[in-house]
Amino acid sequence: MRVLVTGASGFIGRYTLPALTQLGYSVVASARRPGQSITGVEWIAADLLKPGEAERLAREARADALLHLAWTVEPDKFWADPANLDWIGASLRLIRAAVETGTRRVCVTGTCFEYDWPRDGDCVEGVTPLRTHTLYDACKAACHQVLQAYAAQTSLSLAWARLFHLYGPYENPTRLVSSIARALVAGTPARTSRGLAIRDFMDIRDAAAALASLLASDVRGPVNVATGKGVRILELATMLGRLAGRPDLAQIGALPDRPNDPPRIVAQVSRLTQEVGVEAPRPLEQGLGEALDFWREVARSRSFPLV
Repeated sequence: MRVLVTGASGFIGRYTLPALTQLGYSVVASARRPGQSITGVEWIAADLLKPGEAERLAREARADALLHLAWTVEPDKFWADPANLDWIGASLRLIRAAVETGTRRVCVTGTCFEYDWPRDGDCVEGVTPLRTHTLYDACKAACHQVLQAYAAQTSLSLAWARLFHLYGPYENPTRLVSSIARALVAGTPARTSRGLAIRDFMDIRDAAAALASLLASDVRGPVNVATGKGVRILELATMLGRLAGRPDLAQIGALPDRPNDPPRIVAQVSRLTQEVGVEAPRPLEQGLGEALDFWREVARSRSFPLV
């Protein structure tokens, strides 16, 4: 079985490659620039936003399955990036070309921002209503809707993986967990808001393994990729401070709360655990400790941008 992975050099993509090879797939990885060399992984450089590139990639890959991760992801900018509109078209062109060259199984990553988040309960696939919050999630949802109609009239088996809050090694330095960890490693104050919001945080390596398992399964439709466990931001920041041995540097409430910040975004994960068969992810404390270890190594070697 050959699987094509787009966005393969990104935060999620880099971890899906070994996860897929461990499942026995022959992997064709694609990005604008090839990433790390991995046994069993072939790289094809492609810019899917350029005319004809999606079709060329599909022809060259000749994959049985497709894990489509590529999208606009520049921190802070991606929420309102007009390129979200371009990525709808690029994604549909790629998947159509892939199906026409023999691909029969496709998994595409969506987002927890597609949901109209319940104030008290969890987000449940097919039960919790959907709602538009930003251009990013509106375009993801639109892409999903079109693909559902396309899959219904073809032999395509389609899974839609809704990702919740991810963290881990090689996370962008400006994101929540990495920014707190970097400050603690540097011995400087890690300032946060009051941190009352509850979020579902999953280690990127567990998320990548879950995506590989979902692609390898025959489960169709939307599937939450998350832990199913909520934690307050203040608890996460406090835990990082304790793990770093500098609880005094975790300054909760030093920054203002974000206006209109949703109080709770947590997944119900029975589809992932029971239908896909994904095992329980690593405990949050373990994952955060490993994230701190990563940033300590970065600080020593300067091998990854700190800003």
